[in-house]
Amino acid sequence: MSGCGMQMEGGKQLFAQASAVSIHTGNIVNWSRLKKKCPTSPSEEEPPATLECTITQDVDSISPEEREEVKVSAKLFLSDPDSSGIKDAVKKACSALAVSQLDSVIIAPPPLEDGASLSLSHLQPYWEELETLVQSQSIVAIGTSDLDKVLLEQLYQWAQVKPSSNQVNLASCCVMPPELTAFAKEYDIQLLTHSDPKELIPMLSFQEAVIASIQDNLAYEWITKWVLRYSVIVKSRGIIKSKGYLVYAKRIRY
Repeated sequence: MSGCGMQMEGGKQLFAQASAVSIHTGNIVNWSRLKKKCPTSPSEEEPPATLECTITQDVDSISPEEREEVKVSAKLFLSDPDSSGIKDAVKKACSALAVSQLDSVIIAPPPLEDGASLSLSHLQPYWEELETLVQSQSIVAIGTSDLDKVLLEQLYQWAQVKPSSNQVNLASCCVMPPELTAFAKEYDIQLLTHSDPKELIPMLSFQEAVIASIQDNLAYEWITKWVLRYSVIVKSRGIIKSKGYLVYAKRIRY
């Protein structure tokens, strides 16, 4: 068997034994020189519970000297109702970029069941986690996604740390609703637009990727917990220096 084949088999064995996987794309701005780095052979020691996969060629960490010159923003897409994943996602993003805090984080709650509507009670557990991270100085500002004027107002009145921004999906409206615009202007909330799907990586898509990559017949055991997209923007020039994704998935053994 060739060296590449042996590495592939080793990677499959590690993946089969893992209970979670953490994936970091690295800087996708420079994906023309793509290189993957995943564990390739099982060691004699106990295999790691979480398999770490990263594209090392373009993982652009931020040096202390340039930190003040860039803005690090992120959007966190949750796939699981468990709010504890928020802290883990922010911690992994800070570690990947070698920073102590993110300048802004926008939260996208997990999709609701058909017929259900997003409410303040749905948002509160996630917002409380974000507030804790603001208080611990892991995040500077926090924002929301796809809230109408009524829900944004409810959140603003209830929250200790007020939302600094609210994203509006271009698919849902071509023009910002006047009542939402007026409320945001009055309370200094930045309105942004986006075209993201409700789920950035649906569970079925992740499972299909597992099957295609390593031919794992138990791919249905894997569920995505969250996806974090980050951007590093040079403040003085307004250009994106780095952009990437972090994905975390767990194996649910039935």
